[in-house]
Amino acid sequence: MASKADKAPPVRSPIAAGSTFYLAASLYAAIVLPWSVLAMMGIVSGPPSLATPLGHAHEMLLGYALAVVAGNQLGALSPARRWALLTAWLAARLAFIAFGGIVAAAFDIAFVAALGVHATPRLFRAAKKLRNQALPVIISALCAAAVAFDVAAFALGDASAHEIALGVVLALAALMLFMGGRIIAPAAAGQFYRQGAALDARVQPRIEGTILVAMALAVGSAPFAPLVAATQIACAVAGALAVVRLLRWRLWACKGRPDLWCLGAGYLWLGAGLLGIALAAQGALRTAAMHLVTVGALGTLTFNVMTITMLTRAHRPGADEARLVWGTLLIALATIARFAAALAPDRAVELFVAAAACWSVAFLVAAWILIDAVRGHARWLREKAARGAA
Repeated sequence: MASKADKAPPVRSPIAAGSTFYLAASLYAAIVLPWSVLAMMGIVSGPPSLATPLGHAHEMLLGYALAVVAGNQLGALSPARRWALLTAWLAARLAFIAFGGIVAAAFDIAFVAALGVHATPRLFRAAKKLRNQALPVIISALCAAAVAFDVAAFALGDASAHEIALGVVLALAALMLFMGGRIIAPAAAGQFYRQGAALDARVQPRIEGTILVAMALAVGSAPFAPLVAATQIACAVAGALAVVRLLRWRLWACKGRPDLWCLGAGYLWLGAGLLGIALAAQGALRTAAMHLVTVGALGTLTFNVMTITMLTRAHRPGADEARLVWGTLLIALATIARFAAALAPDRAVELFVAAAACWSVAFLVAAWILIDAVRGHARWLREKAARGAA
């Protein structure tokens, strides 16, 4: 005879959309992005669409990064919608690898449009304060920049696509700057409270507002080569203020919180990357500076946000998870190696391979943590249902 627990209806959980896209993004980052790097180096064979710097940037930004944004911002979805969106993302990835061109662009634009339609209206409704409406505005700008990147890559040629790729990178930087304040500051404040102290500098709305204005200018001017000075000035302002904001959070004083230190490391890479873009002229050094944002900041922050979010939902404290530190250190090594390749072109192949290897292992670690977290969450749900039926 079935027990009450057996008859209990399944408990719906908001973990589903996040875990689906986060795991897909982590595996894609661990496999396809290093494959693209090795194909560019001629070390392994790969499809022409992946074996170019533009193709690599396309899949880092529109493939990996947008999957993480989807997992973080879509909220609770019905299983049908969740799988439809994941199918659109996967179709775009497969089409880009296999064909490139207009077929991949069509699937990409369909996914980006669906992401924007599902995420931004809900976020606008949820934003009670004017400054919180920055989040749906940034996501709308990111979606528009992603569509422009696809159109430019297909119709306008590499030069225009590279400039628009910088716009996508800066839109992602704006999103990370905003979300960093919403994630790191309250977590640090809570830790200071438990230590019997207080953190006065939390969101820092004046600094945040100036950062967002500067980033809006940077994103708007980035696609236009004659406005390069405006882009550089805006990035300098945003990068410097990001470092000031991070220092005012005093994360080094948060005792026994390596998870917060890891998030802080990602925010520091973000400030350094924006300052690097401001200082670097066109060419290899600016590309290297952009990688401080994409590899260092995007890699570190998404690695930690994905894993910490899922560990929290599985009722497991991130402060006790040593694998967060492993992944953060591996991504730091990947960032340093990638930046060093611009300074030592005679050792570029070895440094690119080292960066790809460190990045790949880091995101395999992310997938490992995510799988453990999903299993832990499922176990917690079963135990909760059993207690309710008892």
